[in-house]
Amino acid sequence: MKKSTFFTLLVIGLVLSLFLTPLGYQGKVLLNRLFSFTPGIVAPENRETLPNYNWKLKDPNWEFFSFEKSRGKVIFINFWASWRLPCAAELQDIQRLYEDYGDRVDFYIITNEERPPVQDFMQQKKFTFPVTYLIIGEPAPVATEPVPSSYIIDKKGNIVVRADDIADWDNRTIRELLDKLLAE
Repeated sequence: MKKSTFFTLLVIGLVLSLFLTPLGYQGKVLLNRLFSFTPGIVAPENRETLPNYNWKLKDPNWEFFSFEKSRGKVIFINFWASWRLPCAAELQDIQRLYEDYGDRVDFYIITNEERPPVQDFMQQKKFTFPVTYLIIGEPAPVATEPVPSSYIIDKKGNIVVRADDIADWDNRTIRELLDKLLAE
């Protein structure tokens, strides 16, 4: 067999493995993570303020609660879906942030899925952040699309970060921002 034929078959094998094997899933997650960037911080003069905190959601136990409980706190919101590959990549960073800031920042990791697939996904990935369930048709103070999308909101209700795609959340810039917002 010629070297060029061997290398061609090797490349075809690698490409097929990305689509047909569990290794491919992990490879695609890794590629998504490699091409995600730190989200931009909105300049203070361009920050929008939440119109209200009147938003009903469901907690991991499927109980209704009001977003009002987070008024006056630093808030991290992420809209995700277990079946969206970019979300799986992004949630690893969010898990690390939650481990370090979960006792000081209100995390809303929100999905519109039913509980069983979400619980399976959370268990499989070993994520411990609390899942929040979106109530379809319930008016929200922020845009709930696209998925993934995320927000960081300061204690006054100003949107400090808005990311409408996969982002790198576990980095020095975001951690310094959260520390600053918590100190205000």
